[in-house]
Amino acid sequence: MKWEQLSAAQQREVERQMEVIRRGVVEIVPEEELKAKVVQSVAAGKPLKVKLGLDPSAPDIHVGHTVVLHKLRQFQQLGHEVQLIIGDFTGRIGDPTGKSETRRQLTEEDVKRNAETYKKQIYKLLDPAKTTVYYNSEWLSPLNFADVVALSAKVTVARMLERDDFTKRYQTGQPISIHEFFYPLMQGYDSVALESDVELGGTDQKFNLLMGRTLQKEYGKSAQAAIMTPLIEGLDGVSKMSKSLGNYIGIDEEANQIYGKSMSIPDGLMFKYYELATDLGDDELLALRTGIEDGSLHPRDVKMELARTFVRMYHGEEAAAAAEQHFITVFQKRALPGDIQEVVLSPADLDGGSIGILRLLTTLALQASSSEAKRSVEQGAVRINEEKVEDWTAEIAPADGDIIQVGKRKFARIVLR
Repeated sequence: MKWEQLSAAQQREVERQMEVIRRGVVEIVPEEELKAKVVQSVAAGKPLKVKLGLDPSAPDIHVGHTVVLHKLRQFQQLGHEVQLIIGDFTGRIGDPTGKSETRRQLTEEDVKRNAETYKKQIYKLLDPAKTTVYYNSEWLSPLNFADVVALSAKVTVARMLERDDFTKRYQTGQPISIHEFFYPLMQGYDSVALESDVELGGTDQKFNLLMGRTLQKEYGKSAQAAIMTPLIEGLDGVSKMSKSLGNYIGIDEEANQIYGKSMSIPDGLMFKYYELATDLGDDELLALRTGIEDGSLHPRDVKMELARTFVRMYHGEEAAAAAEQHFITVFQKRALPGDIQEVVLSPADLDGGSIGILRLLTTLALQASSSEAKRSVEQGAVRINEEKVEDWTAEIAPADGDIIQVGKRKFARIVLR
């Protein structure tokens, strides 16, 4: 059906949906085709199939990942259906996007474990009733070698080398394995198998998203529209949010961690986080912006609202209120929190009554590894009863009730038994 054939009410609905879809995105390729798909959807009362592929190589979702998830949720709120693809097959290769070397291939066990973690976290944002989860091994594993040759014949090597990361590696003599070329082909074939109408991804995924359009045309299917969402800088205010860089806020982190990390977001990025990674509406955001501009709101208070919003989204209202009180008590009043977690140490944990500081920190679960613990000591971030520990080789004789602190947000009270 054409635009002119829609009723006035249907035209208004199309315009409403396009306004929501455009909000906060970098590029729609091509926008006129997407609008035509929305026209058909509204006219027929049939939801669009909106695809997102997830590479389960790093299962902990952080705020940077949620930018595209919020856009997916908006599609769901508009009545459309989400095709969530767990790349259990492509994950064994690993997306080479932005990589300067070949990635380690994941085992089947790695992929399955990571995929389950993704599914657990993803529904903190998406509506399960409007989300269908697929595993791309369903259609990729059955392909025989002749099928793979036919698929690879549809794209030239020159086209593959248009990718910036492949070009740089080729020009600098870095190896490119043949199997890496198959990653965008397989991701594109996902769109063929599911006949997706729309695919979402960050701006760094543009090549992969457009490959879906290319292959759908090659297989005689309607080509999907590709929507690119912005990448969000991490807590350092410079690099893309990444767990490997340590500049991230994980949505599954403990409430106090989320709140405390949020308070370290650079002031200049506050509203980018608000707009791309929270569920606040335009009117609420406008009120916050106006408050800062006219001086009725202090930037610190607006950042506290952002921190509270993140905790509320992922842990609920009660946890958000408690995390805020914790922050006020520990950081603004420079006092220890009243609800420090108690951790039992038994004689088996000690060697003649003492324990190395690195082992102590990992035993108390204040640090994930000895190397991380060592780094914290060297950075002056470790205190015992308010006294800084400066020697990472130190042997500690813990006493009942000792308070161990790492950084500004991690505390433990020792209980000897």
